[in-house]
Amino acid sequence: MLVVVIPVIVATLAFAWWYRSSNTRAARSLDEPYEGRVEFVVWSIPALTVILLGGVIWIGSHQLDPRAPIHANSDPLRVEVVALDWKWLFIYPDQGVAAVNQLVIPAGTPVEFRLTSATVMNSFFVPQLGSQIYTMGGMTTHLNLLADQPGEYPGFSAMFSGDGFSDMRFIVKSVPAGNFNAWLEHTRGTGSGLDDASYAELAKPSQNVPPSTYRSVEPKLFERILDQTTAGPTMRHAGG
Repeated sequence: MLVVVIPVIVATLAFAWWYRSSNTRAARSLDEPYEGRVEFVVWSIPALTVILLGGVIWIGSHQLDPRAPIHANSDPLRVEVVALDWKWLFIYPDQGVAAVNQLVIPAGTPVEFRLTSATVMNSFFVPQLGSQIYTMGGMTTHLNLLADQPGEYPGFSAMFSGDGFSDMRFIVKSVPAGNFNAWLEHTRGTGSGLDDASYAELAKPSQNVPPSTYRSVEPKLFERILDQTTAGPTMRHAGG
């Protein structure tokens, strides 16, 4: 706003000072001819404002692109996110585990999210980490986030998607790298595996689902979920 306000104030004071009654050098003709200098001043201020704001928006839009990678000293962690009725499924494809309504990540490590919805359109949002993004059936969206420090960051669905959407909440637990590896080992030694049958059971509508983990994940499960939602209800019924 100062870019707009300051030039206007300066111009107002300059005009008032120059065209004061005691200034005999200021021409005050009653005629109204075209005055190029006045037109230049009048139009240059809004033109420069538009150029400045356009430049800021252009640069900021690219810097804040959800798909833009976050540069850090460590390799990014890949996480696949599936919005279900009414819970969140997090798949760690490289680690071979999964979690429901709970996301554990190493602090200081960028996280590359690939997101979709197995049902209706939804919205993934972790306010303290930024960048809300939509999830859509049969489509993938991409998001990169980074938690600088260990802590717990609440996440939720930011879009109405049915009766249980208000309980589509999860906690992002940012932990030191050693604690993350310990969590992986614990997860791989407990619970059940996530295969087509267990996913079909998980995909059934449910509310207030407590956090849980799966010690293994069927390979390419995320891709099969995409195929099912793209094909429509017939294939989903056959796969279930």
